[in-house]
Amino acid sequence: MKTVKLSLLAGLLAAGAMPAFAQDLALGLKSEATSMDPQFHQLSTNIQVHKNIFETLTTQDAVQKVGPGLASEWEAVDDTTWRFKLREGVKFHDGTDFTARDVIYSFCRVPHVENSPSPFTIYTATVTDITAEDDHTVIFKTENTNPLFPAEIWSIAIVSADSLGAEDEVVFGPQGACEGMGDIPQAPAFNDPAIAVGTGPYKLDTYTRGSELVLTRFDDYWGGTPDWERVVMRPITSDGPRVAALLAGDVDMIESPPIQDIARLEAADFKIVDALSNRIIYLALRQEEGAPSIEGTDGKNPMMDVRVRKAISLAINRDAIAERIMGGYAQPAGELLPPPMFGSSGRPVDSYDPDAAKELLTEAGYPNGFTMTLGTPNDRYINDEQVAQAVAQMLARIGIQINVDASTASQFFSRRNALEFPIYMAGWGAASGEMSSPLKSLVATFDAQTGMGPTNAGRYANPEMDKVLLQAMSTIDDTERDRLLQEAGTMVLDDYGIIPLHFEQTVWAMKSGLDYEPRVDQYTMASEVKPAN
Repeated sequence: MKTVKLSLLAGLLAAGAMPAFAQDLALGLKSEATSMDPQFHQLSTNIQVHKNIFETLTTQDAVQKVGPGLASEWEAVDDTTWRFKLREGVKFHDGTDFTARDVIYSFCRVPHVENSPSPFTIYTATVTDITAEDDHTVIFKTENTNPLFPAEIWSIAIVSADSLGAEDEVVFGPQGACEGMGDIPQAPAFNDPAIAVGTGPYKLDTYTRGSELVLTRFDDYWGGTPDWERVVMRPITSDGPRVAALLAGDVDMIESPPIQDIARLEAADFKIVDALSNRIIYLALRQEEGAPSIEGTDGKNPMMDVRVRKAISLAINRDAIAERIMGGYAQPAGELLPPPMFGSSGRPVDSYDPDAAKELLTEAGYPNGFTMTLGTPNDRYINDEQVAQAVAQMLARIGIQINVDASTASQFFSRRNALEFPIYMAGWGAASGEMSSPLKSLVATFDAQTGMGPTNAGRYANPEMDKVLLQAMSTIDDTERDRLLQEAGTMVLDDYGIIPLHFEQTVWAMKSGLDYEPRVDQYTMASEVKPAN
């Protein structure tokens, strides 16, 4: 078997390390992390915090290029076997050494995390074996060929086996059937800095829910001395107070300043950076009988009819939303990933055509429309509740009366996962940077055993698409995988299994003395905020 090897300089990251600055960094975040457990919830507001404390075997830069992390190099030994060389000399925050045992424990723990709203098992379910050749070499075996394995494991945080009470030897078993795990701490335990032990540039100091999260510099960080002695992250969910905090000097940088305030901030000598993100804002439609909160249909679920789903899409004026609600800081979407990202096809955006939408509703047997509830967060995405209200007004014009049920992100995700909504609006950022990420999470048939469709709360199911997607996910050849992903995406969108609305343009505002390279994944990474040159 031919061996394909990726060799990377182990000291690359350390060589470019910046000198330390004896000062604090204060960030104003739009949303608050729901847990300090880095394996609890696959949510960007959590991940962007955890990445400062915990690390992964691989990294992704601002444009999602995969690079070395706790692994300095890796190779595909054969179609289903990967060998990862771990960095030597890496310390956890408690002073213990990072070894292969911690890697095995971390992957073993993922299926044991209880009550996860969006579990990380999507990245671990196909791992059939993990063994240690030595303390700094790990062998992974996967059920099928997975060319994206190095990119996907960027999502699996490495935790300390010692701090979590593992036995001296941890033996991997598929689907969490591991030995030597001990009593596995659950998410609430990670509020304790003695449990939340990672290898990252910053250590957890305190976490006060609803108030602030404080990190302190890890002086023994393998990648060089971090820039800030202390990082304070404050959740400021309302736009006005978040801007006011920046103007008053209470924070040094904020994410998602309101579009209407950008000119004022620039006039006050604050720096603005922005970039098109890979985050798709979409509508998910409940496609099972017995969907709740639908009236005027004689007990039927109209979302089961493709004509109704298409009518909803044609009734939405995406250009108006992008310009009027998003102030131009959004791009109307025709698919789940912006071109030219891998697996995107350049599919055109559905035209706004309310007359055609009304005709489709009549054909489907709903000439007078119907009434249903639209669930949405009101503090998670840019202008999320305003977008949902605009969608409601547009659907009203074709006879579909919408009651917008807006709640905080934590409440919304919990209710969404309990299948409370017949239609909901949410967002998804592609962790791997290619189309397989939204397809397998949002529209693949839900299957808790395989980890497919973990965020498919609309319960859309298309077995033929599933087959094409699984084939794409096991195809090494990039050209063929790209074609298959385009085919799978087209099947879903032709079926209106999900309705894309727009891609967010992400904005940050900061003091002029700071630099930040905007990330397509929208993460606000404290460890990447730098003093301006």
